Amino acid sequence: MDLMEKLQILSRAAKYDVSCTSSGVDRRGTQGIGSCSLAGLCHSFAADGRCISLLKVLFTNHCIYNCKYCVNRRDNPGPRAAFTPRELADLTIQFYRRNYIEGLFLSSGIMRNPDYTTERLIETLELLRNEYGFHGYIHAKAIPGADNILTTRLGLLADRVSVNIELPSQTSLQSLAPDKSKESILRPMGFISQKITENGTELVKYRHTPKFAPAGQSTQMIIGATPDTDYQILRLTQSLYKKYKLKRVFFSAYVPMVEDRLLPDRSSKPPLLREHRLYQADWLLRFYGFQAEELLSENQQDLDMTLDPKSNWAITHPELFPVEVNTAPYNTLLRVPGIGVKSARRIIECRKFGSLDFSALRRIGVVLKRARYFLLCSGHTMDGMKFSTTSALRALRDGLPADVPEQLSLYNPVQEREKLPWPV
Repeated sequence: MDLMEKLQILSRAAKYDVSCTSSGVDRRGTQGIGSCSLAGLCHSFAADGRCISLLKVLFTNHCIYNCKYCVNRRDNPGPRAAFTPRELADLTIQFYRRNYIEGLFLSSGIMRNPDYTTERLIETLELLRNEYGFHGYIHAKAIPGADNILTTRLGLLADRVSVNIELPSQTSLQSLAPDKSKESILRPMGFISQKITENGTELVKYRHTPKFAPAGQSTQMIIGATPDTDYQILRLTQSLYKKYKLKRVFFSAYVPMVEDRLLPDRSSKPPLLREHRLYQADWLLRFYGFQAEELLSENQQDLDMTLDPKSNWAITHPELFPVEVNTAPYNTLLRVPGIGVKSARRIIECRKFGSLDFSALRRIGVVLKRARYFLLCSGHTMDGMKFSTTSALRALRDGLPADVPEQLSLYNPVQEREKLPWPV
């Protein structure tokens, strides 16, 4: 099998791993080829607006495991291939010199055992870093079950290291991935987190200490292959951020590719909208100060597919609104639909110089299509209108046109006034 055939097979086999994000690392002063300047991955965008690409590939799709959801599982028929470390290192450098890529995303099936596979990944990265002098971004997958010494060597060569948690619960893992367990996945995740913390302490004292995974670690969960609820997924996500200090938790909508009685039918579509809602909720956990228990509960275990999580939370908490934009603290502003992190900071800065009205909020960047239902400017609503919960809900639902504001009437029945998002 020639090199191009291997590349086609192994790049196709890697496309279901979505754990790609901006690198978050800035390496300067190195002597060699390639750079790493807060770059992104897989046509993601860097902090300075550049669009960065990388070679996303498996070292091999041979695998000793038989995970039922995986297209590379042991029992699944199909072409198999494996690079040698020299082949993959040469390929990466040749692609870089032709300006096709600016980094490498490297994962692998499990050949023989986790230690053997990790050794092959390390050999590839050592060729790139030491022989070819490549200083571009590298994201490497750590293999659960590999020796800690090998995981340490891998982390010293890569910018980001990740361990895929795969499925949200131990029950799901036992059912679909009998060769894996939650403990075997969390153990290397905890070790990597500990090494990153120790390395950060060493760098404070000794500036020339080799960096261990300077862009941190991430993980990925498959969504829709099991009956796990959004509430379980978000609680696990929140726990991973707190306990292991992950940079990102990625969600991958399950694409039915293999037949199995425990999996969704191959004719079913990937739950892409659910994946999108989970990413929105994840953003609220990371940047907006929300807790998973605020967005969902035992009584409501799945996100609303017709309404984004922040708007849904606001609609179900009318007692907290409207918010007076000229006096509300930063954390309160963050919870208003249509106000993001940047616009909340701008509001705090701008109101030092005077009161803000709705036209000023629009110039600041507030999305008034959503925010107008939950804000007051100097005690007044937008255009002096009051809105019913029903009309606000219709306007906020994705894919539905915004309703014309309802004018408050003295003849509205009491029941209708009680439905308003805030007291009349």
